Amino acid sequence: MSPTHSRPTGGTPLSTSADDPLARERSHLAGSRAALRAMREDVESLDISDVTANWVNAEVLARQIDERIKALADLSDTPLFFGRLDYLRSPGADRAEGAEGERFYIGRRHVHDAGGDPMVIDWRAPVSQPFYRASKKDPMDIGLRRRFGYTGGDLTAYEDEHLSDPAEAAATSKLLQQEIERPRVGPMRDIVATIQPEQDEIVRSGLSGTVCVQGGPGTGKTAVGLHRVAYLLYAHRERLARTGTLVIGPNKSFLHYIEQVLPALGELTVRQGTVDDLVAHVEVRGTDDATAAIVKGDARMADVLKKAVYAHVTMPTEPVVVVRGSRRWRVPAYELEEIVRELLARDIRYGAAREALPQRIAHAVLVQMERSGEAPDDRVQDAVARNSAVKAAVRDVWPPVDPGKLVLRLLTDADFLAEHAEGILDEDEQKTILWAKPVRSVKSAKWSAADAVLIDEATDLVQRTHSLGHVVLDEAQDLSPMQYRAVGRRCTTGSATVLGDLAQGTTPWATRSWEEALAHLGKTDGVVEELTAGFRVPTDVITYASLLLPHIAPGLTPVASVRENPGSFEVRTIADTGQVVAACAELLRNEGSTGLIAADARVPALAEALTAAGIGYLAPGEETTRETRLTLVPASLAKGLEYDYVVLDEPRAVVDGEPDERTGLRRLYVALTRAVSGLIVTHTAPLPDQLTRSRDQGLG
Repeated sequence: MSPTHSRPTGGTPLSTSADDPLARERSHLAGSRAALRAMREDVESLDISDVTANWVNAEVLARQIDERIKALADLSDTPLFFGRLDYLRSPGADRAEGAEGERFYIGRRHVHDAGGDPMVIDWRAPVSQPFYRASKKDPMDIGLRRRFGYTGGDLTAYEDEHLSDPAEAAATSKLLQQEIERPRVGPMRDIVATIQPEQDEIVRSGLSGTVCVQGGPGTGKTAVGLHRVAYLLYAHRERLARTGTLVIGPNKSFLHYIEQVLPALGELTVRQGTVDDLVAHVEVRGTDDATAAIVKGDARMADVLKKAVYAHVTMPTEPVVVVRGSRRWRVPAYELEEIVRELLARDIRYGAAREALPQRIAHAVLVQMERSGEAPDDRVQDAVARNSAVKAAVRDVWPPVDPGKLVLRLLTDADFLAEHAEGILDEDEQKTILWAKPVRSVKSAKWSAADAVLIDEATDLVQRTHSLGHVVLDEAQDLSPMQYRAVGRRCTTGSATVLGDLAQGTTPWATRSWEEALAHLGKTDGVVEELTAGFRVPTDVITYASLLLPHIAPGLTPVASVRENPGSFEVRTIADTGQVVAACAELLRNEGSTGLIAADARVPALAEALTAAGIGYLAPGEETTRETRLTLVPASLAKGLEYDYVVLDEPRAVVDGEPDERTGLRRLYVALTRAVSGLIVTHTAPLPDQLTRSRDQGLG
């Protein structure tokens, strides 16, 4: 690989002479920015006053234009392109010698000049794929791959890779390493400049298939999931614009952390939320103990709910008599029972069957009318279906079901629960989920998060949940089987990207295997991919954290850091919280963000100590700035977040803060792996036994 070429920014404008490649690339960057500005101005100048038929169409078109203007924004501190491909021959052309090659600049979005010729190619376009996949073994017709280095939005360096030269192709890209290791302030950013081949395969996988990505800390699984959404929107925009896309994260702090990634790639229409947001049929004001939550989250609860819902159906014992004019039409009870049993056998949703029942009864009446010589049409059938006798029969045989009231009765009526949980839940499990006190109404009940999921399941039994085209589910390892079912209902006709790490499961019902999770999701044909190359976590840090793996996830492949920069790592025995604050102040002297992660119970004391020392700090989800770069993070909220530097306070307290040791060790594993450049572990109490082997390995 050719050495990195760079020049300082500022000063006298650079020449664009033939012997100054960096100047030529800067000139192309300036031209591309001007072209993007012109594209935006063209959209802003559109006059739609006379092109829409009504005000509704005008509003829709105006919103689309506004979204297009936002998508064409030029982010001044973000590179417009980050790479260049020089093809040996035209892409798609025959491999005949002498075919003319082409040059493409690879960036975050497509940019063309006034004549329509491309100046920057979208990273998702097929012609861009060799930027991520080409290698010395398979050059993919690429003669030169050039990477660019930036400071802010200014192009400051380039690095060439001649794939036809084995010596160069085997070398490591310095610019790529610098981009991966670059300190960050603020929310998560895109990784379009650093996507690796194994990541790119997942990103560009087809819309029709569900992909589950097992990835340890720092492997980029969250970024891969978000970039897959961006790719799918590029490749299947019309379909996904119609069906919709959704990103599901574990909490609001996490969603705030990732919310700028897709807009930076020009994608503004993707919804984001949590599982709790999906099932918000009632206000959640209560909590469950772990035992009750495990039972409520068990997939067997779906069987209990289904039995309880369909138990409302009763077989008719009386005929239905419809009076029309001077004629009386009688549908006997046995025929009504046949209709009801046929609807039950079809296993359609309770509400859909209830809506179909009056039409089926009306059809039976019309058959009698036709036999008597009449010629009724659809209007007559609809009228019969609305007849008061038919409506009364439907109400008696197939009454309406309110999902909230149904779940409330199951949780408060021991006999009702026993009737429908028989053979599914044992007596102890039934007692575990029963509420101790009666509740007057759905509104006054103190519902838990697990209860809301039960109501969502019951709601879907009554009426089909709307399905989206694609759903991304991040930090999936913490979901219960019933939560997986809730997510699966949102993509029954679409696909999903499931992201997680079995070693980071910190709920009592944490996922045991991805095959099991995919089954609950309703995607048994999903493909499980594993990312094991760590791009963000330093070698010493991930090695130390991996000491916990045999105890929390036996058999899971440890992450292997591919970072050239080893980072920094230190375990310190301290006397008081003052030394924790001192460690934070020490790390804040470095560039980038710092996180102080501690057991939830210790956060108030640490907050007081930071304030006394005059060190400002933020809560998770609040955006760091150049002035305030320290975030105080309860261990329960650390998952999915990362910081350039981390101080981890009292590992033993993190473990003891959980209901059992395995969950506590998993929480500790999460906390240990949030650092990108350096980690200081501070402790007064003895370290957990599972970490003490680090001293023997020379890590502590």
